[in-house]
Amino acid sequence: MPQSHIPPDTIDGKAVKSLVDAHAIQSAVVLGQPGGWAVLVRYGANERAVSAQRARRPRLWRNLNTAAAFVREELGVSRFEVDTADYDPDAIERKRPDQAERLRRQREAAEHDAWFRSEVRRTLDGIASGTVGLVSDEEHRKRWQEKRAELLARAGRAG
Repeated sequence: MPQSHIPPDTIDGKAVKSLVDAHAIQSAVVLGQPGGWAVLVRYGANERAVSAQRARRPRLWRNLNTAAAFVREELGVSRFEVDTADYDPDAIERKRPDQAERLRRQREAAEHDAWFRSEVRRTLDGIASGTVGLVSDEEHRKRWQEKRAELLARAGRAG
């Protein structure tokens, strides 16, 4: 088992998949790390940490269950070691600034939706009660033709 102060060498996901397909994975260790869990695979005389995608550092799972599921389902190893010596769940701050922004936008959208629906309901109620008048298609077209002529005249392109 690697010493905790020496980071293990890594292996990328494609290479791990090739080893799994060749049935070359001999064993695995779910290794506690500050902020999560790494997975070490043993094959031949080598032991490597599964790396994060496009990275040269070990991939970290935040949850022991998801790391164990990866070992069992993706690597096909049903019996493996768990080393909790260096596990510290509080080592990495888990704030998500993007989450706060997403929730703010979601709240604003819900408020706008509620406002819009109330405006539509108020208008429909006004039409039903006769306090809001309807404009015929003919009247609407006439108003827009007048408005267009006015705008063209102001732009100096009347014609």
